[in-house]
Amino acid sequence: MRSVVRSLALLLGLCLLLGAAILPAQAQSLAELKARGTVKVGMLVDFPPFGIMNNDNKPDGYDADVAKALAENLGLKLDLVPVTGPNRIPYLLSGQIDVLVASLGITPERAEKVTFSKPYAGIRVAVIGMVGTDMSTPDKLIGKRVGVARASTQDISFTKVAKPGTLIQRFDDDASAVQALLSGQVDAIGCSNVVIDQILKVAPGRFEEKFPLSQQVQGIAVRPGSTEFLGAVDKFLVELKTSGRLNDISKKWLGAPAAEFVLKSN
Repeated sequence: MRSVVRSLALLLGLCLLLGAAILPAQAQSLAELKARGTVKVGMLVDFPPFGIMNNDNKPDGYDADVAKALAENLGLKLDLVPVTGPNRIPYLLSGQIDVLVASLGITPERAEKVTFSKPYAGIRVAVIGMVGTDMSTPDKLIGKRVGVARASTQDISFTKVAKPGTLIQRFDDDASAVQALLSGQVDAIGCSNVVIDQILKVAPGRFEEKFPLSQQVQGIAVRPGSTEFLGAVDKFLVELKTSGRLNDISKKWLGAPAAEFVLKSN
């Protein structure tokens, strides 16, 4: 009997440990960040020009500049942590990072998991395919192979309009989807206007934009319940816009001032 009780106690202890391991991280507080002196910011590094690895093999791009400005505003040292499209939200919720500046489109589905700031960037999402092929509507893609980056805004928006019989292929990132398009592995891909511009530059005359999917604004994401931290982030973004610094970042990386629908989203 004693051995049975001991076994049950060990099993209960193991279950409690496992439960603790999978509990979501607590809300992020400014006091904790100030005490540590560092803010860990997750960002994509495979989504140029928002996120890249520069010649020194360090994270760079539009998002990196916004993250640097945020850390400066908070008086903290910046620790940029590369993330991927599929793991960026889990990294935040598990406490591996404090905040996401990772080209994360604000959607109702994501807003159920994380808390978004005011928008700091915006992009259009569309389908691009081979010139001369009729892909003007979702119906025209039935039977065709369409690539998207897994768990991305383009994945969500294209999946909503895709007709039965459309062959959706999901890749780990935009770079893999673009490579699949260039090599003929897929007939079309859903991607942002930034990626479309890059495709048209590297393969002029081969591809064209077929039809729009959505227009999105991107927000900085914090863990649910991080009210004080979110307030500081939103205050920072208002200052970033009104000072003209966001326009400077946009001109540097996108070649144009920040979109009006981003600037007016206060």
